[in-house]
Amino acid sequence: MTEIRLYLSVRDLSDADLSSCGWAGSPKHVRELVHQIRRAEAGEVDYLAVFTPVGLPVAVGGIDYTVKPGAGTLWQLGVHPALRSCGIGTLLIRSAEQRISTRGLTRAELGVEESNPRARALYERLGYRAFGRELESWDVEAEDGSLRRYGTMCTLMRKDLA
Repeated sequence: MTEIRLYLSVRDLSDADLSSCGWAGSPKHVRELVHQIRRAEAGEVDYLAVFTPVGLPVAVGGIDYTVKPGAGTLWQLGVHPALRSCGIGTLLIRSAEQRISTRGLTRAELGVEESNPRARALYERLGYRAFGRELESWDVEAEDGSLRRYGTMCTLMRKDLA
């Protein structure tokens, strides 16, 4: 078997990166990332991406500092489908945890859909522990552009960073 090493970097997502983020969700989701970049510029969130050496984003995710006092809340975490289970999600989450710590906060929180055991297993491997459940919902865009409300039960997880 041939081994390929790819050197990745993590930085803030920018408007210029959005044209390469179609894998991350529907066109509506990618359009809404503009709003998250504006929130990052205002200091409310960090919105990170993992990049290949040629500058293509292969993972994205946000940290919201307005949800819970004393914590950074991770959300919209995603890795390009062709590159899952390669350690890229771990790199993204560890980078997010560093950002949270840099702000002087000592806790990271997230919600994971109960229908996504692979993601939950990753979070548990990284030290996150369940502390509750919550019904979440958001609009999902169909291929024809129509919207529907998607609802799901999420397990709430946290990790102490101190």
